[in-house]
Amino acid sequence: MTAGVLTQGGARAAAGRGSARKAPRAEQIVTELFAEADIEVGGVRPCDIRVNNPKFYQRVLADGTLGFGEAYMEGWWDCDDLEELCYRAIRSRIHTRFRPNFRALVEISLSLLLNLQTRTRARVVGRRHYDLGNDFFGVMLDPAMQYSCAYFHNTTDLATAQELKMELVCRKLGLTPGMRVLDIGCGWGGLARHMAANHGCEVVGITISKEQKRHAEAVCAGLPVEIRMQDYRDVEGKFDRISCVGMFEHVGPKNHRAFMQAAGGLLGGDGLFLLHTITANEASRVCDRWISKYIFANSALPTASRVLQAAEGLFVVEDLHNLGQYYVPTLRAWEAGFMRSYADFRAQFGEEFVRMWRLYLLSCAGAFRARSLQVFQFLLSPHGVEGAEPLRIQ
Repeated sequence: MTAGVLTQGGARAAAGRGSARKAPRAEQIVTELFAEADIEVGGVRPCDIRVNNPKFYQRVLADGTLGFGEAYMEGWWDCDDLEELCYRAIRSRIHTRFRPNFRALVEISLSLLLNLQTRTRARVVGRRHYDLGNDFFGVMLDPAMQYSCAYFHNTTDLATAQELKMELVCRKLGLTPGMRVLDIGCGWGGLARHMAANHGCEVVGITISKEQKRHAEAVCAGLPVEIRMQDYRDVEGKFDRISCVGMFEHVGPKNHRAFMQAAGGLLGGDGLFLLHTITANEASRVCDRWISKYIFANSALPTASRVLQAAEGLFVVEDLHNLGQYYVPTLRAWEAGFMRSYADFRAQFGEEFVRMWRLYLLSCAGAFRARSLQVFQFLLSPHGVEGAEPLRIQ
């Protein structure tokens, strides 16, 4: 889930220069580049960059977003307002001034040749990210542990906004008591619990994270909810409704069609499928290199058109709703929660980790503010709902 300040890789440094001459030239290029986004290197505004290590400039030119992010993690530069910095850089599209280096080209080539989201590779993100610990995510998220965009409709409170998001999903799906629902990528079980407790549904939730499974089983105890450690490709049976909130980003372009086919095979003929996913404005086969390495391994954001193409011939699109604007306050609330335990996380995980996590949350907020990323809810049906009226969102 994000966009960094620069594109994959970075600009190729001119060959044949000695190290003593590269640094001044690199400093000039990077300084001028950020100036185009009204970001001053060495300036005094909150959005300006303070360079602590002169090697920063060459690292950014050599490795783009990856180098930029790693340099921040290692303390090579600082900024008081990371969100504003990333917003300005992304909004001004300075990434179009860079070309991928050799390592980035290799990674892009491998993504074209290999399926980075096979059953085995898909579990990597569960181990590296979602299994960081339920206590860790608990201090950052709302009480229902919703790790996806909230619905800030007439509220500024994160917990209320996440309750509204879960109810919005349920209302779009038209849940009634006794329905059997599959929640693909159920996370910590908040939506499954909401569906069972508030709408009388029988829910099967699947996840690839052992920590999520453990927490989800605890919060759903006593309700008609089954939590499975299972890949979506291995689910069998029939369901009246299917939800997938914040998981499709991990499916990968080579599996988009297979995912839709799997969902179609599990859904009853008069059922509904709600897919909630982050989308990019421009198609790419790979995720941002820094995000892929440190946050969401093997992830890749779809475009809205790719989602629709994957669903073509399998589903009718009943409704399409963009919630992207609400991810900015969601991410700000998560960052505020994270910062309340900053000292504890620094002691537990180290300084590099906490700097990495703040950059992740605030660069994402900047990207959504810049509208380079969106959040869409696709409401799909196998054959079309006869006589359906347009969905009214309140």
